[in-house]
Amino acid sequence: MDRMLLFMTSDSLSPRMPGPIPGASMVGPDGVPVTGSAIAEPGLIRCEKSSTEAAALSVPVTLDASALNSIGPTLLPDGTMLRPLGEIVLQTCLLPERDRPYLLSLELARHRMMLILNKLEEWRSFDIDPDDPVMRLINHAREAFTEALVASPNGREPDAESDRLAMRALWIAVEASERLAMAQAEREFGAPARAAMHARAADDVSAAMPVLHPTRSGVVLPQPPSLGCAISPQIFTDQAKALVQNTCDFITMPMRWVEMEPAEGDYAFARTDRWIEWAIRTAKLPVVAGPIVDFRPQSVPDWLYIWENDYETLRELVYEHMKAVVTRYRRTVSRWTVCSGLHANRNFSFTFEQMIDLTRICVLVVRKLHPKAKVHVEIVEPWGEHHSSDRRSLPPTLYAEMLAQAGIQFDALALRVQMGVPAPGLATRDLMAFSAMLDQYAALDRPIAISAIGAPAASIEVTEDDHKGHSGGWWRSPWSNQAQADWASALLAVALAKPFVQSVCWQDLIDPPSSGEMPRGGLAGPDGVARPVLERLADIRASIGRGQLPDAARLHSAPRTPQPAG
Repeated sequence: MDRMLLFMTSDSLSPRMPGPIPGASMVGPDGVPVTGSAIAEPGLIRCEKSSTEAAALSVPVTLDASALNSIGPTLLPDGTMLRPLGEIVLQTCLLPERDRPYLLSLELARHRMMLILNKLEEWRSFDIDPDDPVMRLINHAREAFTEALVASPNGREPDAESDRLAMRALWIAVEASERLAMAQAEREFGAPARAAMHARAADDVSAAMPVLHPTRSGVVLPQPPSLGCAISPQIFTDQAKALVQNTCDFITMPMRWVEMEPAEGDYAFARTDRWIEWAIRTAKLPVVAGPIVDFRPQSVPDWLYIWENDYETLRELVYEHMKAVVTRYRRTVSRWTVCSGLHANRNFSFTFEQMIDLTRICVLVVRKLHPKAKVHVEIVEPWGEHHSSDRRSLPPTLYAEMLAQAGIQFDALALRVQMGVPAPGLATRDLMAFSAMLDQYAALDRPIAISAIGAPAASIEVTEDDHKGHSGGWWRSPWSNQAQADWASALLAVALAKPFVQSVCWQDLIDPPSSGEMPRGGLAGPDGVARPVLERLADIRASIGRGQLPDAARLHSAPRTPQPAG
């Protein structure tokens, strides 16, 4: 690869260490990742890409209190106080190659301003009152960006002052975009037309079918969204059952292959059986099962690795495993997440054709054995960073399009949206990036289920050599019980307000005895004591019926300076 983009970085935006930047990726048109790399040098980021086409850089940046102090006055003219935004992944616009380096802070601000304008148009939000706090903040961002542009004319190397102005513009733009995303969530959450559609579907089964959105891409679902939680089958206590009954519309049983069939041909159903029996007979809760086939290291039994290079045998094992699990639970499970993350091509390596073939097998088994069930295919790392460093993987949106083109009849796409973990693909994003990502998948005109959403209640240490240098990031404040609850309130509000989102599932009810996928990522600690996030889930679940967001889900600015009377 000999195609390059160069970016000048300030102290605030410089990566921690020289060399390849963990969590950075290259992005092409339509937000599709492209093969490339980003390498940090003193004061510079060098991006190598595989083609001459314009590309964007997606990179983790730290917008903390220290960086905030360097951008100048934090009090805006309307009295809004800027505050730390977190360690989040941001993106530039598509940029052509040139000899001179771009100023990273300016290009990040440019992309965020473009995203704001695009979403104002897509969401038909230009009619918001100019005196609305969100529009005032957007205007402040526009003015700050214009000032930064004037200070960085073409043909001259940017200086410290132009970088400071660009950082200030970026800060205001990110804050404004998050508030716009939350305002849109509040607007859609209580939309009268949507409430009327839900009422019609409740009275008339024939009205309970998804329809295309009348003004933008995506479908509109006739039923209100549901909120659930995944449950580790190892934990089965009265305390856990009480937490579920007070919080969930459904439960998800993960059914990891390593737990279901620890030895080849020797199934261990007992732990899963007891939860499903309780959910169906006692709690009267629907059960979602899966993912059934998932080749991530934590899900694969040791004996399966014998066949990782023998695709025909592996294919047959997948078929037999799907058949055994679906046959056992088809009378109790209403929705199957049949496979997960095949597009990422991690741990086990497949060709593109094999990824599609395995997905087809998983879907067909359920269609044959349980024709009335809903079938979901799970996407991991929905922003697709994995494809930037591994061309043998598939960008997730392309994978979904290929499934549709192959005639594979799945009912919905399931997205895993986990943040705050120092591992590839699990970095923290802001509210607008999350909202825009959901809209991107909505363009595929399929219902969306968020099959695992979560963030930790404390910062996670890097324990694997492969992940050294990665940072999971944080949103608004470093991870804590309160930060986890605030994050959940905001993201759940954005997701559940989308008319194409049919359900959202928290990643884990109780922290498992082992580290699990995300240490300290449960609604309760290992002792079963609920964290504040559990109450937030209960509040937002109750608000779905009211059509009004709970106050805790709204973004609140830092304390304002008292304004003079009159």
